[in-house]
Amino acid sequence: MKILMVCHGNICRSPLAEGILKHKLEEKGLKDIMIDSAGTSNYHVGEHPDKRSIKNGKEHGIDISKLVARQFIVSDYDKFDTIYVMDASNYQDIISLARNETDKQKVQLILNELYPNSNMSVPDPYYGGEQGFENVFQLLNKACDKISESLK
Repeated sequence: MKILMVCHGNICRSPLAEGILKHKLEEKGLKDIMIDSAGTSNYHVGEHPDKRSIKNGKEHGIDISKLVARQFIVSDYDKFDTIYVMDASNYQDIISLARNETDKQKVQLILNELYPNSNMSVPDPYYGGEQGFENVFQLLNKACDKISESLK
């Protein structure tokens, strides 16, 4: 199983989701599941996550400081089984690159794991304060609990 987390710049939400899910799977002893993250834009390619995301993760025992942003590419459809996006804009950006129906079926909004068919967005904390990053962490943590529970 290979899972990709996607947000706009790959410096706030998706690296945090990657770190949270990796942490949960490590705790369960599931080492054969690959988790990665990417952005729909190329604004931050090669950069580490936002310092506020790193700080927030560390406060919860998760180190994402060594992750490096990259942009989603079409071949990610071949590499990953499931692609979780953070919001409707990310969804549209990724779906627009789909080559066929099989690609499209791999893409889903991550909060649909918590609230099925709600199509809710994980808010982008980039322009918000520290509480915004904590709110995002809590949403992603709960969604990753559901994902982790479904993986064996």
